[in-house]
Amino acid sequence: MKVTLIQSPLIWESPKENRNYFEEKINSISENIDLIILPEMFTTGFTMSPGNVAETMQGETVTWLKALAKAKKSAITGSLVIEENNNFYNRMVFVFPSGELQFYDKKHLFTLAGEDKVYTSGTQKVIVNYLDWKICLQVCYDLRFPVFSRNSEDYDLLIYVASWPKTRINAWDVLLKARAIENMSYAIGVNRIGEDDNGYQYTGHSQVVDHLGYYVLEPQESESSFIVILDKEKMLETRKKLDFLNDRDSFAIKNIQL
Repeated sequence: MKVTLIQSPLIWESPKENRNYFEEKINSISENIDLIILPEMFTTGFTMSPGNVAETMQGETVTWLKALAKAKKSAITGSLVIEENNNFYNRMVFVFPSGELQFYDKKHLFTLAGEDKVYTSGTQKVIVNYLDWKICLQVCYDLRFPVFSRNSEDYDLLIYVASWPKTRINAWDVLLKARAIENMSYAIGVNRIGEDDNGYQYTGHSQVVDHLGYYVLEPQESESSFIVILDKEKMLETRKKLDFLNDRDSFAIKNIQL
């Protein structure tokens, strides 16, 4: 599977400007790409004022994503602020080239920033089936909670979209490798760069780690699009040879639909 990671600065609480930016970036990709990954809250930055920017699933950004996915014949994923049933969600949408979509609501809300005070936590772990790949969707702070991402479904790829600040970027690097190794899965992390309106700095470090913890794409700090090719058959061969997942623990997580 050929994947593009778009690492970018974000314009604060300006969905239209961010959509225009990403549309230009996506349309500049000349290769045929299977999956394009955008950062967390890619239309707004990591805002704790969802009432200023929230959209619906019938709103401009989701409509735009569907049209763009169809035009590029590529799946696109990233998170944005969604309002539904009088609740706000940090929702990661996965739009297929057909325009159909699935979504995952961020489970672990970042209490240090007060995300839990203004957003509603998700209650489902979501595995997307795309091009014969099973893909587990995760958002930023989820990375710190290995039980939730444990590979009970034999998924092939973990994706984390993030607004992970410079001050804790070492944890981002270490934990992405850990999640890949313990789950014998590819792990992709797509983070933003630049500075937000709260003064937080972001250095990116978007990266791709394989099932043994080796870099397919080393952590990047520049504003750019990065293209990688993932080899599922090689990963499955290694899983079969080592068979580590066969020894995993069985467990259930309360209040979560797996």
